[in-house]
Amino acid sequence: MTQQEFTMERVFNAPRELVFKMFSEVEHLKHWWGPRGWVLPVCHLDFRPGGTWHFCMKCVEKNQDEEELWRKAIYKEIVNGEKIVYTDYFSDAEGNVNEVLPIGEVTLYFEAHEAKTKLIVVVKYPAAQALKQVLNIGMEEWFNQMYTRLQKHMIENVSHVRTRKMIIRKMHVQRQFVTSR
Repeated sequence: MTQQEFTMERVFNAPRELVFKMFSEVEHLKHWWGPRGWVLPVCHLDFRPGGTWHFCMKCVEKNQDEEELWRKAIYKEIVNGEKIVYTDYFSDAEGNVNEVLPIGEVTLYFEAHEAKTKLIVVVKYPAAQALKQVLNIGMEEWFNQMYTRLQKHMIENVSHVRTRKMIIRKMHVQRQFVTSR
């Protein structure tokens, strides 16, 4: 069996508890989740182990066709302020999972570094083709744009986030292939 991992790290100028809160409350998620030019017109969140997050991302860029992308997450583990684990699915508007498209196991680690937070995102796929498919649709750039939007949202909406924008980016894709001889 082949296991594929996508890992991304980002440092935010905000305390760990605040960054964690941005992932656990609809009123924040709807303002930054998704790449530039996309909004969340639908966002239902039951933030607890076993709970679901069902949402619609809609493209609002000029000269685009207002594409909609439905997603669903099922939370497996939540450690307040430290870690979130969920299974990420493509879905439809009713929340039915699309088993044909890639399914990822997402783990978010929140590490305190002085007054900043290091977010480590690890997404595991069961096969090389699944990771390749999401990379081909632009997942790396989507993550970069999304976390830039998150930093901006925190600066604009939370008084104790420092306005000096300092974002450190580090991303790598790790691929492991297991073959039989």
